[in-house]
Amino acid sequence: MRTKTVTSRKKAVASAAALVAALALTLTACGGGDDSAKPVADVSAEPKTQAATVLDTPFKKPNLVLKDTKGESYDFREATKGKPTLIYFGYTNCPDVCPTTISNIAIARKSLPKADQDKLQVVFVTTDPERDTSAELGKWLASAGDPSFVGLTGDFPTIQAGARQLGIGIDAPKKEKDGTVVSMHGAQVIAFSPKTDGGYVLYGEDASSDDYAKDLPKLIKGETP
Repeated sequence: MRTKTVTSRKKAVASAAALVAALALTLTACGGGDDSAKPVADVSAEPKTQAATVLDTPFKKPNLVLKDTKGESYDFREATKGKPTLIYFGYTNCPDVCPTTISNIAIARKSLPKADQDKLQVVFVTTDPERDTSAELGKWLASAGDPSFVGLTGDFPTIQAGARQLGIGIDAPKKEKDGTVVSMHGAQVIAFSPKTDGGYVLYGEDASSDDYAKDLPKLIKGETP
């Protein structure tokens, strides 16, 4: 698999300020392009000891208002206020990382008691809004993930600005000479606490369904995994 994402993998609590600088440069090449479609930066990290990276200074929820899978306006801050929430930026034509991440979260969610399943909010924001319409997002999430997941689309500058507020870098999709479309985007999943609405836990692309299943009960309560 040519796709590669490098994230901070420290067991100890990490600095959000430092992560903003690092993650803004951490992009994943998706779309099946040639070897020129590689991450633009490599951030050195200590060997991974656990899936979650807990932030000492949580991210604030981004000011992000987009369209959901029904074509209706969705205010991320307001819609997820006081709710345990996971947010992930990617796109439906991604050949590997995006469907794997969404599938892993979906599998983990199904392992929860029904009451906890209903509490958890999973939000997928497209980085390829030109192709990912509301209808396309709805169909993809139902097949690759879970119909309960929220899919958001809109204009690219708004999406990019929202991602940057979480230290996640994304570039506008580009068409390669062979016709494939490559989207460069950070592959981090950020968990927000229902107690503080702060984004206090971060997961990289190598987090498994078992990792999420183990951590979700605590994340739903706003506890540290």
